[in-house]
Amino acid sequence: MLAIVGASGVGKSTFLHILGGLDRPTAGRVLYGDVDIFSLAPGELARFRNESVGFIFQFHHLLPEFTALENVMIPALIRRATQSDAAAMATKILTEVGLGSRLHHRPGELSGGEQQRVAVARALVLKPEVVLADEPTGNLDTHTGESIHDLLLSINKQMGITFVIVTHNDKLAIRADRVLRMADGKLRQANN
Repeated sequence: MLAIVGASGVGKSTFLHILGGLDRPTAGRVLYGDVDIFSLAPGELARFRNESVGFIFQFHHLLPEFTALENVMIPALIRRATQSDAAAMATKILTEVGLGSRLHHRPGELSGGEQQRVAVARALVLKPEVVLADEPTGNLDTHTGESIHDLLLSINKQMGITFVIVTHNDKLAIRADRVLRMADGKLRQANN
């Protein structure tokens, strides 16, 4: 688990979006293994994002008209899983993040912490190799934020999924295996 900290506006979110192939860099390359992800055709880049990377954002980006289950099914359906397979995968991961009893609730019927757990489940449903999390606890109260961070740490250890987390919360960041600080457009080892 890698945490990236730094002042607002230094480019942490932009860096994360470039790592995940959501934004293109103005220069340089982004290598995933031996592949420069920006050398991929648009369809291949979309497939890379769907299959290899999970995203968790500060604002959940859940579709309000869909239930928790349906929101989590979306990445599997994009991958062309059947409805029943997607539902089974989504049910399993929602149960693992503690929302087994809230499958059929819409985002407006869930607390902020529950909504973020749905977003975490959506990021994990296809078992990506890496999850990029942009201020995943920044929109939550302290207690709920700590609960979500505990969940991410647990998933990291149990499932072996790599996390890159951008956070303003130094207290949460120091619990990561490694902390980098972004300043003046550069990443440096943080002094803890």
